[in-house]
Amino acid sequence: MTHPFDSPDDVRGAETRERRPVKKRRGRKVLIAVAVVVALVAVVAGGYLFNLARTFDSGTSKIDQAFPEESTRPQKTNTAMNILVMGSDSRGATESDAAGGTPTSQRADTLMLMHIPADRKNIYTMSIMRDLWVDIPGHGEAKINSALALGGTPLMVQTIESIFQQRIDHVAMIDFEGFKGLTDALGGVSVNIKVPFTSTALPGQSFAPGQHTFNGTEALAFVRERHAYADGDYQRVRNQQEFLRAIIKKSIAGQTLSNPITINNMVGAVSPFVTVDKTLDSGAVAGLGLELKDIRAQNTVMFTLPTGGIGTSTDGQSIVLTDPNAIHDISAAMASDSLGEYVALNKFENGN
Repeated sequence: MTHPFDSPDDVRGAETRERRPVKKRRGRKVLIAVAVVVALVAVVAGGYLFNLARTFDSGTSKIDQAFPEESTRPQKTNTAMNILVMGSDSRGATESDAAGGTPTSQRADTLMLMHIPADRKNIYTMSIMRDLWVDIPGHGEAKINSALALGGTPLMVQTIESIFQQRIDHVAMIDFEGFKGLTDALGGVSVNIKVPFTSTALPGQSFAPGQHTFNGTEALAFVRERHAYADGDYQRVRNQQEFLRAIIKKSIAGQTLSNPITINNMVGAVSPFVTVDKTLDSGAVAGLGLELKDIRAQNTVMFTLPTGGIGTSTDGQSIVLTDPNAIHDISAAMASDSLGEYVALNKFENGN
């Protein structure tokens, strides 16, 4: 069973736009912008809350048909929230189709399932390997990312729901290009490279282990890279999680939170590259942000769905095998709203 797990860095509170005592405004965390979950956890307070939510709302595209037929869907068993996040390298016509229920040429390069328990005291983000070999409803066995190509967002949601038997509440599709603008809006992001690589996207550029300050172009190459690694997508998933931790760290730095222009630029830079279901509007984002106001670093965990390793399909494709026991246990934990206990038992919060 493969367990590539990572945990994010410290997350602190944000400052309000109004002039208030520093101690008071630093202690109030009222928004985690879930609508840009892969690209950013923007923590803001007071007067920023609804204004930023509106900026996000006006900048994002909406998916009119994000979910499958109601008769095919599991019912809610608790008030926990599940958000499916899909990352892709392409937008435009193919994404427009993918946002509906029609077959497309697009596949999801990155899949993450964010689970927020009913008490809203923790956030668990689980990466799912894109080549995981699963049953696609109505299409038989295939790589999980092909669900988007075969039936758009509704089929992808149906596939995830059928695997975990848990209802998806919201969907966000994020183009990797948004990482570029977000990084530049922050003035560069320092990333800890754990595995050296020579970039296939930036010919002639190699990156040694250690801290590197990436500009937008370099960050985009980092989160996309997989060909340079022996374990391909496994390392890419770990890199994407590392990048998110770096984004979070830079986003909540004092010089960032004290600058309303920077914060607004961050949300404005990534919003045009995000497509969400139509119910994830400014009101929903602001409301969820208020519910998550007490989140701290120790309450957030990123990990990867354990797998059964690499295999080959009957038609010769290189695939990632499922770990049925892990899927069963995670599904049961989500159903009973006890994912935190499962995470603690498996020591996912402490990294690999």
